[in-house]
Amino acid sequence: MTAASSGIRRHGVFRALVLTLVTVILCTGMTSASQAKPKPTAKELRKELAQLQKQSETMIAEYYAGRVELQKIEKVEKVARGNLRRAQQDFDRAAEEIRLLAAEQYRTGGFGVISSLVGDVDPATLMSRLALTQQITSEQDAKLQGFVNVRDAYRRAQEAAERRSAELRASLKKLDEQKKRAEKLIDKIKDRIDRVYPTPGLRRADGTWVPQLPSGPDNITPRMRLIRQLIAQRFGPRFGIGCYRADGGIAGGGEHPLGRACDFMLSRGGAMPSAAETKRGYEIAAWAIKNARRLGIMYIIFRQRIWHVRTGSWRLMSDRGGTTANHFDHPHISVY
Repeated sequence: MTAASSGIRRHGVFRALVLTLVTVILCTGMTSASQAKPKPTAKELRKELAQLQKQSETMIAEYYAGRVELQKIEKVEKVARGNLRRAQQDFDRAAEEIRLLAAEQYRTGGFGVISSLVGDVDPATLMSRLALTQQITSEQDAKLQGFVNVRDAYRRAQEAAERRSAELRASLKKLDEQKKRAEKLIDKIKDRIDRVYPTPGLRRADGTWVPQLPSGPDNITPRMRLIRQLIAQRFGPRFGIGCYRADGGIAGGGEHPLGRACDFMLSRGGAMPSAAETKRGYEIAAWAIKNARRLGIMYIIFRQRIWHVRTGSWRLMSDRGGTTANHFDHPHISVY
């Protein structure tokens, strides 16, 4: 795949991505002179979101494939630099030897070497010494020529690598920008899906929510049930979601016996979650803070800290003596 063709294909993918997003985001905002178009349902939005995520995943895969190719080019370039460095060392040694021979010939007028070779030796020895001198000179010439060949080949390879590297870097930069834009637009679609569902219950004039009673086989309130559904759809219940508990349990009861709290687990068996799962925990907490007032969220606990809607800030909690008790393996969400 050439840089030009891959660039065209990526551009086509992104154009399709943008057109899809524009259609989804603006479809409910556009009105005719006579009547407004109906708002899309959650099912329709999820279908659009699935298409968008598929296109985004293709773009991300191309981005990482380009990074791997760039790393290979950089590795080849590094090897070439090492070869050139060794060739340069050979060249420097050969050049110094020839410089010394040339200086000796210049000093003796070209005959000093022969005179020193001749002395009182017999002709056979003289010829042997002359042949040795000629062989040494030929070897140095070969080394110099070898360096020239290595140098020229390296320069050609370096120029080609630099061109390809520049193309890749420019392509990756553009693709990375497109990927970030796509991710932001995906978040907007997800936010719109969240807002399709109205928050159950009554809201007072001051913006606070009237507490609800639990219902259904899961023994949680309709408001808590909606939040559990939205988080499961958006972040995935990879290690389970625990809500109603009749007793206090290891992490304390709080709103759990009232059906107004859920724990979104990031690991099993009280183990400390992985870095990726901890990141997911932070994302769930950030989402809950963002939607707290709209969904009637009262407070959030995560990693031995608590955020309350009244203060709008985090504060440290006392040590309760364990990973689960200190909420390191799950964010806890309580609603009014």
